[in-house]
Amino acid sequence: MTNNQISAILVIVLIALALTGMVIGWRRSKRAVALPPLPSAPADLGDLIGEFEGLYLSTTLTADPYRRVTSRGLGFRERGAVAVTSAGFVLPGDRFIPDEAVTAVGRASWTIDRGVEPNGLNVIEWTHGDTSLSSYFRLSDPEGFDAATIQYQTLNNEGQK
Repeated sequence: MTNNQISAILVIVLIALALTGMVIGWRRSKRAVALPPLPSAPADLGDLIGEFEGLYLSTTLTADPYRRVTSRGLGFRERGAVAVTSAGFVLPGDRFIPDEAVTAVGRASWTIDRGVEPNGLNVIEWTHGDTSLSSYFRLSDPEGFDAATIQYQTLNNEGQK
């Protein structure tokens, strides 16, 4: 075999590998969790309890934390602020989790493709339709976020919105 023939075979193999990768990626995207449209933030968010700068990392299925939710703009990391209000949580990218959807707020040590020190991530567990979700954040003031969520839970448990 000549050098030209070897080069041609290598190019064909690389193209075949690239096409295989594209097909696998396309199939994975077809299996992605499909969510209905996220609710819009209401005009009146109630009391602003706190706003915390940081990084939105991911949203996963609560029952399957290795399955990232990629629809509705939830699949991309984003720097910004998480606002804690008496009406719910406003996430970077103007996504909104209403109070009635929130099931738990806490800490985590890992999410898909991200591990940190113990309890180094903040997490909001919530439901959207029939889907239970967990959204993870790496915030610059995680303790302040914890305090704000305690205040949020107190306000909403007392029905003072």
